[in-house]
Amino acid sequence: MDRATFACSTAFFRDYSSSSQGAFCLPGGHVDFIEKVESFTYSDFFRDYLIPNHPCIFSAKFTEDWGSRRNWVTWDGKPNFDHLLQKFGEAVVPVANCDVKEYNSNPKEQLPFKEYVKYWKEYIKNDYRSSRGCLYLKDWHLSRAFPEQDVYTTPVYFSSDWLNEYWDAIAVDDYRFVYMGPKGSWTPFHADVFRSYSWSANICGRKKWLLYPAGQEDYLKDRHGNLPFDVTAPSLQDRSVYPRYNQSQPPVEIVQEAGEIVFIPSGWHHQVYNLEDTISINHNWVNGCNVAIMWCFLQDELAAVQREINEWKDPMDDWHLQCQLIMKSCTGIDYKEFYNFLKVIAENRISVLENGLDDEALAKNTPKAAISTLGMLHAVFDLKRTVKVLTSLSANEDFKKLDLTSLSPPPEALLHHLKAAIDTALL
Repeated sequence: MDRATFACSTAFFRDYSSSSQGAFCLPGGHVDFIEKVESFTYSDFFRDYLIPNHPCIFSAKFTEDWGSRRNWVTWDGKPNFDHLLQKFGEAVVPVANCDVKEYNSNPKEQLPFKEYVKYWKEYIKNDYRSSRGCLYLKDWHLSRAFPEQDVYTTPVYFSSDWLNEYWDAIAVDDYRFVYMGPKGSWTPFHADVFRSYSWSANICGRKKWLLYPAGQEDYLKDRHGNLPFDVTAPSLQDRSVYPRYNQSQPPVEIVQEAGEIVFIPSGWHHQVYNLEDTISINHNWVNGCNVAIMWCFLQDELAAVQREINEWKDPMDDWHLQCQLIMKSCTGIDYKEFYNFLKVIAENRISVLENGLDDEALAKNTPKAAISTLGMLHAVFDLKRTVKVLTSLSANEDFKKLDLTSLSPPPEALLHHLKAAIDTALL
């Protein structure tokens, strides 16, 4: 991060409210296309897309060196089933049935990868029809299962990735996925986990995206407050069911070609179709630009849980704890883990600022090396955003009702260390 970008981000977030994220809409639904690798810098992306929370498309030049682009695709642009079976045939993968709606999502099953490929070949042969329905391999943690494979390199623009930095540190999960599906497979209307950013790279095939800027989803809810499963369904025209639909803007539509990367802003709901047999790589990620949006989302989720079980508040001694447990089961995180998330992010940056990295450490593919590569000012920006959110968390009444004695260091001590590290770095 250069000094001009640091100054720009500092000024923006000084006056920023996460509740205003829906105000950023695109004139005419235009989405920028980034053509040249050599002339597009990290600071360009940070300033023009991360800060204002705008989508963009990166050309296929940004992925042309990836192993998956070379090896997973045949000469005519189709999935290279033989290569994929050789590398991953015995893996067990999650597969969704796009033709079935169950609890407002598609039901999933676990299948051997070789069985899924067999199905896919037969599906193509039968003119994209099957008695089993349209099956879509989704949310496969391939990088975690096969770390030695030469699949892709995360572009530098997406390298400030707090979600995967944290979950890698505790060795529990990650938010790096592979999707593979036939023509006609699709993902219903949704926003990404924790209202995170996402990036999605097509290894082969084409996708159509329908994007709604943050806040537009409120106009798409039915009279009970539920979001639609399929935002293109004719039933949305029924004003007795969807009373505010006619106030919504048309979606931003993107057709993504092979090799291209789509950047999806934080909190933007979307629906996605595979127009051809398609393989894609996706990451969900959070950083200093949208961590406040994540924190607002968690507060909204807890409030929803509290409303749902409010009748048990008086007779249940540990009602506040039960709300946290339910929230974690639904979203994957509670307030105490969110504190630990912020702590890991903060301590990694403090370590780099206070101790630096030698050449050997810089050469390794580690979070601290990535932090160092993005520069001292980026680390300071991250710490300033962490201070902002941690201050809000520490003052939150629901957080203060929890047993915080297990948190080390205590929130006040961590905040003091953070502020001191920022002051020292800016001397």
